[in-house]
Amino acid sequence: MKLAAKLFASAIFVAASATAYADVTSALKALDPDNDGTIDLAEAQAGAKAKFAKLDPDNDGTLDAKELHGILDEAALKAADPDNDGTLDEKEYAAVVEAKFKAANPDDDGTIDAKELASPAGEELLKLIH
Repeated sequence: MKLAAKLFASAIFVAASATAYADVTSALKALDPDNDGTIDLAEAQAGAKAKFAKLDPDNDGTLDAKELHGILDEAALKAADPDNDGTLDEKEYAAVVEAKFKAANPDDDGTIDAKELASPAGEELLKLIH
């Protein structure tokens, strides 16, 4: 019985890992127009611009807590909102993307590869750009 439970848990982990890898691979292809296998800051910002537009259905040029639900929590929104109006405009959103990009780029080479994108910091970046 214990062996079956361990095998089942291992199978779930492998399936989840394969799904996560497929998601990262798919996102990398979508965000990498020059097909070099990495995302640079300009490519991340281009993805962020498209994501911002998608998240802003009322087209008011800002994102509030409701529109950012599941992407940024309340504390992150507050930290990224220097004018304290409770929303992020495109410039403020771009600043968050740049900070998340830097966090996901520990080797500081200016690009995010698949391994970095699959990291916890990379996953946080992906929420903002894909």
